Amino acid sequence: MKEIRNFCIIAHIDHGKSTLADRLLEHTKTIGERDMMNQVLDDMDLEREKGITIKSHAIQINYLYKGEQYTLNLIDTPGHVDFSYEVSRALAACEGALLLVDASQGIQAQTISNLYLAIDNDLEIIPVINKIDMDGAMIPEVKDQIIDLIGCKESDILLASGKTGIGIEEILAAIIERIPPPKGANEAPLQALIFDSVFNSFRGIIVYYRIMNGTIRKGDKIQFVSSGEEYNADEVGVLKLTMTPKDEVKCGDVGYIITGIKNAKEVRVGDTITLANNPAAMIKGFVEVKPMVFAGIFPVNTDDFAELRDCMEKLQLNDASLIFELETSQALGFGFRCGFLGLLHMEIIQERLEREFNQTVITTVPNVSFVAYTAKGEKLIVNNPTEMPDPTRIDRIEEPFIRAQIITLPDYIGNIMTLCLGKRGILVNQSYLTPTRVELSFEMPLTEIVFDFYDKLKSQTRGYASFDYTPIGYREADIVKMDILLNGDKVDALSALIHRGRAQDFGRKLCEKLKELLPRQQFQIVIQAAIGAKILARENISAIRKDVTAKCYGGDISRKRKLLEKQKEGKKRMRQIGNVEVPQEAFLAVLKLD
Repeated sequence: MKEIRNFCIIAHIDHGKSTLADRLLEHTKTIGERDMMNQVLDDMDLEREKGITIKSHAIQINYLYKGEQYTLNLIDTPGHVDFSYEVSRALAACEGALLLVDASQGIQAQTISNLYLAIDNDLEIIPVINKIDMDGAMIPEVKDQIIDLIGCKESDILLASGKTGIGIEEILAAIIERIPPPKGANEAPLQALIFDSVFNSFRGIIVYYRIMNGTIRKGDKIQFVSSGEEYNADEVGVLKLTMTPKDEVKCGDVGYIITGIKNAKEVRVGDTITLANNPAAMIKGFVEVKPMVFAGIFPVNTDDFAELRDCMEKLQLNDASLIFELETSQALGFGFRCGFLGLLHMEIIQERLEREFNQTVITTVPNVSFVAYTAKGEKLIVNNPTEMPDPTRIDRIEEPFIRAQIITLPDYIGNIMTLCLGKRGILVNQSYLTPTRVELSFEMPLTEIVFDFYDKLKSQTRGYASFDYTPIGYREADIVKMDILLNGDKVDALSALIHRGRAQDFGRKLCEKLKELLPRQQFQIVIQAAIGAKILARENISAIRKDVTAKCYGGDISRKRKLLEKQKEGKKRMRQIGNVEVPQEAFLAVLKLD
């Protein structure tokens, strides 16, 4: 075990984690030249297209250092705020972390929050300044920022470039010298922490784990502590670029196990694997994931519901932060109420359903969960507009608040203030980290940042602001349910819970948008936004009409009038029995309202 090192790479989005991982694998000859490509650990098409890491990936590196052979288990982590749960799971399986900072951008908000996650887990931190070969690199300033942040010596900070491979030798040496080897004993009862799992249609569910104590051998009878289920270990091994089978995986190592499990519900990330004949206690895993944003996912054809459920379960294996439960809607039929960690997470899940499982789905307006207290003192959790109790029964409603931490250049303070105060934010603190970097703290309602806050922040600061948030509890607010009516019928999928002060503005924009998107019918369509019986906004889509008076050349006006009256009666009857189909674009347009 003295020769094993488990470490991960943490950083803000776009600071070069995956590129640095590529160079480490290339330098240690873990990957042959034929298999080498950019972002080699990102195996999803989506990750390559967007240039982001969505899943944390594990790979084993063998490295000869001072005449001794070392085994390094590298876990690459995502950088985006929506995937911080993936990061927390990777940290639970490691003893050390490379803290990567971009030489041209300095420390960003996500760097700080990932660093705190690592410190909470008692990890050894190795600071690395990446991209030192760039023209805009500010190495002395970034060094000062790191020293202020973690209180290390200047000599502890390594300089590297993931693109050209400068400093890779020093990083590998620092991993071996500074990160402690894993603790635990090979002879102790088996305890292995599950940190990830994937579904393979031929082999069932493949579970990834880190062994804290004991040894796991091929053919052992194993048990999952939380469910109590027992299985045979058909295959165990370690994770190279592909899975490499072995007869046994020892204490301190990271590996995989195949047991032929087909049911997704039996494997829980954060659970402990132990031996059935010599069970051990559960390892204190990581915290339960708390979804921030809720939305409904429905199949386009109601018949595809059962298939969608299977796909959601398989996707949940690969992404443990996805939470879903059954839901029905009058407009859309059967579907799921899903909890996501943020809007990017929601977009990624929708795209993965379409690409990996060929499921075309309709997503409803995302919202957060509110707490409603009735006049009798009952407490109700309101996850979507249909669960909102009658306004006459409600005593008060509370909404979730967050503490937002924004790091930016001093030039953009005015823009950020305007944006946050317009979103009902309260400025808590403003402090200068360095003369050119300022940190602003706001307390804001989570509802206000769910939609487009991140995009607006980036455009108002030309991309120079970084943003991170933590929940701080619930506070009372004037929240109302706004309905959209088409010809007097409510479309429940377009209802929204919104602050009363913003309802009229939002209602008007939504009606205008729907007027553009709904196809014209043979009868007039009236679009209305309403709170209870009070109409806030209205738009009309006029009917497609045939010119019935075209055949009347001259003659008495009463002939024309008679034909028009007859047409009017027909339109009226049509409107009573005709229903309006709401296209998929209309549901998506609600997400993109300015």
